[in-house]
Formats: sequence, structure tokens, C-alpha cells
Amino acid sequence: MNFIDTHSHLYLKDFDLDIDEEIKTSISLGIREFYLPSIDSSYTKRMVKLKNKYPNEIKLMMGLHPTHIDANYLIEINHVKKMLEEVEFSAVGEIGIDLYWDKKNLKKQINVFIQQIEIALSKKLPIVIHCREAFDEVYKVLINFKKENLIGVFHCFTGTKEQAQKIIDLDFKLGIGGVVTFKNGGIDKLNMPILLKKMLKLLVQIKSPQALIEFYLELLKHHLQPIHLFLQHLSKKLPAFLLKHP
Repeated sequence: MNFIDTHSHLYLKDFDLDIDEEIKTSISLGIREFYLPSIDSSYTKRMVKLKNKYPNEIKLMMGLHPTHIDANYLIEINHVKKMLEEVEFSAVGEIGIDLYWDKKNLKKQINVFIQQIEIALSKKLPIVIHCREAFDEVYKVLINFKKENLIGVFHCFTGTKEQAQKIIDLDFKLGIGGVVTFKNGGIDKLNMPILLKKMLKLLVQIKSPQALIEFYLELLKHHLQPIHLFLQHLSKKLPAFLLKHP
């Protein structure tokens, strides 16, 4: 069984000590591609460096993360535009609205979100959305682009069944990520078998190198085991789950 890691910040300094071993081991166990979302311009050189080292496996995104929007956001947006002209990127992300950390700059977050959506549309790229305690705000933005052929992923989705259906109706995909292992994550409220009938709408986000998801909420208890150990477990569980819920 082959996997695609759809959301991984492998370029962070936290992974410097064993990044080559982790990537090579993961590749040997079936991960064929790693998609790296951007945070802000301070990480771009590290992202590109890792891409150059693993050109066939590493896929890059470019964007300004909502929790990193500050007074210099216009400079950051210009950086996003510049990089999209100079380097090959697979998506614009991760972008969106985060009201968990800061509710005071909502208008600015919405403005930056819209600007980056327009950039993505101009480049015909999908977007990867970071949405935390802000579903209504994000949805109000997206609904205005419904006729623009905008596509993308709701990274680490934790909403309700009704919210999931709204996302699917917009032709977006659901990223079911590590939050399923959190006690108050809320993902247990979804009707997973029904959602899995729309399998093309559902992405498993592995968030390497931590083991952050086990299908159908048969949760892993050890969050810090290497990704290759988790993959061995997932590869055994996933086929049986899909057979059980066709």
C-alpha cells in the first residue's frame, strides 16, 4: 500500500537531527510524496533546500499562515507572489482563519485569506485551509468563490457532520488529521462510514513524524512513535476498515 503525506512541516528545525533517516525510512515503507505547507517567509529557504534534496518526493506549498499575520503582512503577500513566479508549487497554503489564538485581527485575517485565494485562482492552484474556531468565517469567504472553480483541502478538519457536508458541497476535501487522537477533538461526532463513501473527499493527514491518526477512531495511544511504525499499523487497519464500510 502506498501513501501520500498531505501535510507535513518537515522543514522545521525540530526534525534536523534525523530528517534524512525519517524520510528514507518512510519512503521505503510506502510514502511516495510529502506535501509541505508554508508558514511564512522565514521558512522558505529551508523548504526549498529540502525540496532540492528530495526533488521527486517533496512537494511544496506557498502561503502565509493565519497565525503569522502581523504588521508586515503585505511584505509576506508579496513574497508569496514572488515565490510562485520563481519556484514550482503544488498549492497555496496553508492559509485561512484562526480565532483560537487571536480574535482581534479577524478583519485582517479575512483580507489576507481572500488575497491568497485570488492568488491561487490566478495560478490555478488548490488551496490548503487552516481553520480553527472559525468555520463560519471561513465558509462565508469560500461561498463567494463557489463559481470560480476553487478547490482544496480543509486541513485537520474537526467540525460537525453538517459542516463536513458544506465543505463537500463546495467540492473541497476533508483532511482528517491528528486531532482524532485528542480527547476533546470532536471528530467522533462525524458519521465516518457515510463520509468514507465519499472517499475522494477524504484525506488522511499523517503529520509526520508523529503517529497522529488511526482510522475509524481506534486510536493510537503513543503519539510520539516514528512515522514508519505508525504506517505499518495503518496499512494493516485501513483495508479492513474500507471492506467493513464499503
